[in-house]
Amino acid sequence: MNAIAETPTFETYGIASSSLLVELSISCWTARKLDKKVGLEVDSAKNTKVKAGNYHKHLLAGSPALEAVVKYAAQVRLWNNLNSMPWSDNGQRIVTAEHFFNGFKSQMDLHQTNFDELTTNFLKQYPTLISAAAFQLGDLFDREEYPDVESITHKFRFHYAVSPVPTAGDFRIDINEQAKAELATQYAEHFNQRLEGAMRDIWGRLHECLLHMSDRLTDGQDGKRRVFHDTMLSNAHSLVELLGRLNITNDQKLEDARVQLKKVIHTVDTDDLKEHEEVRSEVKDKVDSILAKFNW
Repeated sequence: MNAIAETPTFETYGIASSSLLVELSISCWTARKLDKKVGLEVDSAKNTKVKAGNYHKHLLAGSPALEAVVKYAAQVRLWNNLNSMPWSDNGQRIVTAEHFFNGFKSQMDLHQTNFDELTTNFLKQYPTLISAAAFQLGDLFDREEYPDVESITHKFRFHYAVSPVPTAGDFRIDINEQAKAELATQYAEHFNQRLEGAMRDIWGRLHECLLHMSDRLTDGQDGKRRVFHDTMLSNAHSLVELLGRLNITNDQKLEDARVQLKKVIHTVDTDDLKEHEEVRSEVKDKVDSILAKFNW
């Protein structure tokens, strides 16, 4: 997708004073163990001449308590990605300061509380789960492969760090002015690339939403409507709300597109779209009109 608006630059927007960088780190004990003995047995049974593969067993297979922690961690990572934009390769993501203090932080704190509660629940059950694993795994069970509670407690971690967006001139090192200027220029170029990537990400989300709606609202060649679910509209409503909080450059074209989509979906519901061909056609035309207005 090509840039929609003029390429954003460090100099153009007061990003450093209006946005924050958020870095989320979540880790869980997976309870997976490489079983070399079983791997050798499989190779032998299949008459392989070399080591053909590995066998990883789940020490707590069938444990809903551990699965709940792992699944919740995945959900939080997804939530974080949906409610922020990519910034750096080390996992930092960018949000507006307004968005951070008006919902993002409180929700992240709630996620941390929930994660800690799920982890505590699992750790309380852990000794009992080991006993159950002896029955579940049969000959694969080996008590020596199960760490003690204290050891695995440290493998569960939920942490997020917030930092300011650095400014181009913030090089507090003892070098000459020319070198500082070169570093500042290099940083500004790198900053501009990250900023452009962040904005491209949210434009991409909007584009994907519009394309999906246009496709689903197009009746098939046999005249029958295509299948779509309630989430088509609910996801669009969520995106409209989110785009208003993630527009870190105050891109007017993005805001115009957001408002146009909001008007399109504001007065319809899924039942109308499913039951009335003329409603589907009208909404599709409006969605296609938004798609046609911008250089995606």
